[in-house]
Amino acid sequence: MSLRDTLAALKALSDENRLRAVLACGGQELCVCQITELLQLAPSTVSKHMSILRQADLVESRKDGRWIYYRLSTEFAAPPVRALVEGLREQWTVDAQWKRDRAALNEILATDPEELCRRQAKTGSGTSTCGDVQCCVASAPHVTTKG
Repeated sequence: MSLRDTLAALKALSDENRLRAVLACGGQELCVCQITELLQLAPSTVSKHMSILRQADLVESRKDGRWIYYRLSTEFAAPPVRALVEGLREQWTVDAQWKRDRAALNEILATDPEELCRRQAKTGSGTSTCGDVQCCVASAPHVTTKG
């Protein structure tokens, strides 16, 4: 891994929402609609954040039917970046925002992803094609699967 790659990973982690997404993906795979619900951002904003994280080799994505899932990369950036993320995960266990995120994530994971998409469509934070094959896929263009 080059210095440029390491800097890209560090730059990707410098945004609070991207850091929250990385930490949330640390223990499991999350669908775009789950990340959107957690961060309370527009799907296009979440898509941009996830694209930056993917380009920095911090997360990987896969498409399963109409769903797009993200997880921490198995080819995780440079060892110093890996150590940094692991350290942040440990430190954030006592952080108030991370505690709120963990509680919200538990509720989100207990909710059917299709229900999340329908709810997001009603509030205007999700795709307007929810219930259609474009649900969640439309909110995450340019997805590539690594591996």
